Amino acid sequence: MDIYIKLFEVLFPVFFIVGIGYFLGKKDPKIDTNFITKFTANVGFPGLVFYSLTGTGLTFNEFQSFFIYGIILISSFSFIGIIFLFFLKKDLIRNLPPYILPNTGNMGLPICLFAYGNHGFGLASSIGACVILGHFTLNIFLAQKKFDFSIILKSVPFYAVIFSAFWLYFELKTPNFILNTTMLLTYATIFLVLMSLGIALTRLKVFSLKESIIGSIARLIFGPIIGFVIIIFFDLKGYAAGIILIQSSMPSAVLTYLVGSMYSPKKVVDEIASMIVVTTILSFITIPLVVFFSLKYFI
Repeated sequence: MDIYIKLFEVLFPVFFIVGIGYFLGKKDPKIDTNFITKFTANVGFPGLVFYSLTGTGLTFNEFQSFFIYGIILISSFSFIGIIFLFFLKKDLIRNLPPYILPNTGNMGLPICLFAYGNHGFGLASSIGACVILGHFTLNIFLAQKKFDFSIILKSVPFYAVIFSAFWLYFELKTPNFILNTTMLLTYATIFLVLMSLGIALTRLKVFSLKESIIGSIARLIFGPIIGFVIIIFFDLKGYAAGIILIQSSMPSAVLTYLVGSMYSPKKVVDEIASMIVVTTILSFITIPLVVFFSLKYFI
């Protein structure tokens, strides 16, 4: 019975805040979320990255290991995504982001925080930092089908990750006023991005249900399978294994749609939107199962 109470305690806050966003989006279809996007990209995510990596008791070796796990996850998702897109006869480049960049920030981080506490949050953020970098670099390269090094140089999260890794490596002590500030930014960001996910669900439409369901299999079924392979290969135990499994099981990230809408043709953007909606809705079924398994066997 205790595990079901724990499961409820972990998932209820996340789904409730997503529900608030959905309610607000339905009540006011013209609600402006541009502020949330700009805030999270330039202030929120950098603050979240710094606090979660330096203020949760994380070591540099732990950060390094889980950042590498994030790279392995994205690489494996890319392989699976290319196979699915090839058989679906879709653009192998512009349609790839929703397959390879899961919603480890909006949903994964708060779930890991509530499931495994502050230190688990730090480990989950190491994977999240890798995915966030992917959003503001790789995601843009794929959407515009062009490598542009200046995109990396302009990426605020890129500098946040580098700075945080430097801080961890030299084991610098963070002043309390910085910890308190970035902690507030972290929780504000988590709330805003969860709420924006709910708002997005009221706006994004499904244009091809069949293809979106097939794509969702790649994201929601093969994702945890890949995560489980990493757990076995690296012989991970306890909450370290649970975090890998949870983060690998997240639906497609809304940021892939936002970036795609700036650089990709409308047809591709519609297909990305469809996959985000379907994977997110289906994840309300799959995520409780994954979290239940994680809490039962990886604690």
